Formats: sequence, structure tokens, C-alpha cells
Amino acid sequence: MTDLTNTGGSTSTYEVRSRARLGLPFVLIEPLFATLDAAIIVAAGALGGIGYQRVLGGTLEDVGFYAGLGLVASLAHVLVAHFLGLYRHNHLLDDERDGGRVLAGWCIAALIIPVVLFLFKSGDEVSRGSVLCFVSVAAAGLVCGRWMAKRILRAALLTGIIRGRRVVVVGTPAELAQFGRADLLTRFGLQEIERVTLPRVDDLLSASEAKRGEAMMARIRHVAAEEIVLALPWSAPQAVTALLGHLRAIPLPVRLLPDCAVSTVLRHQTSKSQRLYMVEVQPAPLSALDRLSKRLLDIVVATTSLLILILPLAISAVAIKLESKGPVIFRQRRHGFNGKPFVIYKLRSMRVQEDGGSVVQATKQDPRVTRVGRLLRQTSIDELPQLINVLQGHMSIVGPRPHALVHDYEYGRMIANYAFRHHVKPGITGWAQVNGYRGGTPQLELMKQRIELDLWYIDNWSLTLDVYIMFRTAFELMRPRNAY
Repeated sequence: MTDLTNTGGSTSTYEVRSRARLGLPFVLIEPLFATLDAAIIVAAGALGGIGYQRVLGGTLEDVGFYAGLGLVASLAHVLVAHFLGLYRHNHLLDDERDGGRVLAGWCIAALIIPVVLFLFKSGDEVSRGSVLCFVSVAAAGLVCGRWMAKRILRAALLTGIIRGRRVVVVGTPAELAQFGRADLLTRFGLQEIERVTLPRVDDLLSASEAKRGEAMMARIRHVAAEEIVLALPWSAPQAVTALLGHLRAIPLPVRLLPDCAVSTVLRHQTSKSQRLYMVEVQPAPLSALDRLSKRLLDIVVATTSLLILILPLAISAVAIKLESKGPVIFRQRRHGFNGKPFVIYKLRSMRVQEDGGSVVQATKQDPRVTRVGRLLRQTSIDELPQLINVLQGHMSIVGPRPHALVHDYEYGRMIANYAFRHHVKPGITGWAQVNGYRGGTPQLELMKQRIELDLWYIDNWSLTLDVYIMFRTAFELMRPRNAY
């Protein structure tokens, strides 16, 4: 199903040559240009007032008034320029001289000056010459500033100082042909890091493409993308639906680019950003604000818990070392967010160190569990080192419990939507655990019920729900059911 290539390079001078991941986000270009214009106008107000007043023998006490007048005029200019589309990416990145449109916008905005003077009854106190000097200096500053800023912007794009949202582009050859890297950046603010070329639209509906679909998924997970964009004909909704069937397992937003027919029309309009014509066909599980708030809660809770529980951890470590040989910390690979593996930490409660292709869940009276380990498992003290996993960013305090890799592969084949559990970070505790599904799941039906609860948590996540689960967990620890 996939031909993993990086084709589609553009011949434009705006080709992003740098591979650096760090850089100024593309979305900040418009506010930065607006801020520059506002600063120029405020400075022009102060300089114009100073220059004219000094010639006439005035004092510097009037400078604050003219700077304030420049501040009001700058706000008016930014609004007018935004309305005229002077901050649109396509205007800022082309070689066309737009000094005339900048001057026209400033002339419209400058009309606010006599209105402000009239409203504050300051017309008689202000020299018309100083106002004209202010307007002239601002006009020259705006034109020169725009020319210099556009040159700096083009250089920043060439060196990778400014970057768009990192995306994987997936589509058919005919649709991908219209989108070079430079087009994606200048038209949509997207930085292509991988391009996946699909076969014909008719082939996307074939059931024989499953294996190639898995290869595509593996490649997308390998690159550090922020979203996925599709380049498919809008006249083939069945193909979009079929492709989404594969991509739903990846916790990234998916958007549909305008196809050839729509793009032909959009190239003739400049009043709106072309990003508005991308269709979101799969939202992210959590928004950026949601992820930030959840992460802050994780850091606060994990740090506080480690400080409070440092003594029980130390006593447990000594007890483990005295009872049996082996390391105090048990390490095992698990799948985390987006299915990426990480190493989970636990206090060792068994005499064995199972990982890889053979991991057997603990059972009642399991001979592998030590006496100290049995107590640790019943009280869940053995899970406390996972607070370090939380601080590392691999886990969350609340989320679906991570399973051993071999169990993920096994249950992933038997349970529908199992992979959706990886849409959020795994947790030390979760909605399934506080609803009685703590510990082992010897029967497939029990695992299915746990997965249903995990998916409900992802679909209904809120910060309040996380706090509620934390409190429920404290009471659940008093009832050591299914913990052995």
C-alpha cells in the first residue's frame, strides 16, 4: 500500500534545507510582522514629535503624548493591514513589492489620528506639522521595515530557523504532484518530514493492502510528526474512509488537503489563509492545552509523591535485597504513547526477570512471587518507581495500564480497537483499575472489559476525571482484590 519516499521536492527558493527540529513556529510569522509594524509606528510617533518640537524649540515633555498617539494609530494600522491581507503568508513570502498596499493601509489607519484628537479635545494643542512629520516617518518606516523583514523571513526559511508543523504527507501520485515542500510551507504552514506515496485510489479499497498498511503505520510512527495530512481526491470519500481505518490507531490529527480541482480555485484567492480549506477528518485525542494541563498535574503529583514516599521505598528496597538475590528494580519493555516502547520500572516482586517473547501473568499463590513481593503487590508499593517514568514523560499518573509487549501483540490480534489504548500515555492507575479490573486478566473476556473502560476514559478525558481517579485509587488500595 505504501511507497515510502521523500519525493515531491520543490524547485522554489523557499525549499527548507535545514533538518533541524528546533525553530520558530510558522504560525508566529503573522503576529511578529504585526508587532514590528506596531513598534515602527509607536517609534515614529515619538521621533516625529521629538524632531518637529525640537526644531520649534519645544520640550521633551510632549514625547509621551505623541508616543501614545502612535500606539493608538498602530492598533488601527494592524487591524487595517490584517483586513487587507498584508500579513498573509503568501504575501509575505512572495517577491512582489507591496509598498503601495502598505502605504494605502497606513493612510487609512492614519485617519484615526484626527478622530482621536477631536475626541480628547486636543486639536488646538497639537501642531499639525508634528502630526504630518509623524505620519511621514511612519510611512517610510513601514515600507522599509516590510522590505527588510521579508528578506529576513526568506533567509530564516532557507536556514530552517522558521519551521511549520511537522507532518507526514500521504496521498496518491496525482494529488501529491501539486504539493512540493515549499508549497506546503508557504500555503499551509506545514513542514514535510516524510512522504508516503499510495497506489491508485481504487487499490486503497483492496483488502490485500493490509500488510503494506502496517508498513506505512510503522514508518509514520518512526518519524516525529505532529500530524498527518492526506492528498486524496475529494471525489473518492470511500478511499479516505479506508485510509482512516489504518490511521485511527495513530494518536495524531489527520487533515485532508485540497485536491487538484479545489486547489485550482484557491490559487486565485488571497483574502483568506488556505489553511482554512484543510478538512480535519480525525481530531487529536487531546488538545495541546489538554496535554499541557495533564502533564503539569503529572509533574506535581509525581514529585510530591516521591518526596512523601521516599522512606517506604527505601525500606522496601532493603527488604527485597535481604530476601532474595537480584536487582531491586525490575525493568521491562512496554508500549507507550503512539505504540513507542519504553522501559517501565517496578520494585522486584518475583525471583524471575521476564521480558521479551515469554511473559506469564502472576496468579494466586504464584511460586515466583517472593514473600516481600506479595506484600508489595497487594499494596501496589511495587508500582511506585513508575513515578520516575512519569517524570521522564513516558507515563502519566492516570491512563490505561501498559502491558508487556508480547501481551500487546497477542491481544491486539484478538480485541478490536485495542491499539486505541496508545492514544494517550499509559498510567500508574486508570479508570479500569478503580472499577475492579486491577491485576491479572486470565480470561479474554476480562481483558475486553478492561479495554472498554480504557477507551471510555480516553473518549471522556478531563482533568477533573484524572483527579477523581486518583482519589478512587487511594480507596481501591484498601481492598487488595485481584492483586497477587
